[in-house]
Amino acid sequence: MVWYHKGMNIDSGIAEYNARQTGELRAVCDTLLHEITEQVGKLPSKIYYKIPVWFVDENPAVGYDVRKDYVNLLFWSGQAFETPGLTKEGSFKAAEVRYRTVADIDTALLRAWLQESTTKVYNYRDIRKNKGVLTLIKPSV
Repeated sequence: MVWYHKGMNIDSGIAEYNARQTGELRAVCDTLLHEITEQVGKLPSKIYYKIPVWFVDENPAVGYDVRKDYVNLLFWSGQAFETPGLTKEGSFKAAEVRYRTVADIDTALLRAWLQESTTKVYNYRDIRKNKGVLTLIKPSV
């Protein structure tokens, strides 16, 4: 099933994911969904490893995950971004930011990161074939 927002297709699982959240964390998820949809809503999206994720050329670009008391916004290629404010995450090229409330979201920064997520993309799709080596690709978006 597909959920529609301003003429853009969003996997219904994402709407269901947000609906399962409560309180301020739900408000954070709804705000992130709105901003992601406004900025990069034409990207394919789906529930990927149990969280909402948007893809560029079959590579995960941005997604969010509700934790115990915050929402983790992850950019898979975030370490390549020029816009500051993200924290390195994991052993690959991802970077993240955490939000506890909607007031924590700096919309200007978020929009800058979202724009970069469509232009600075590591090739996660072929990571096994490339024996764990990630290289930046030129996205078709």
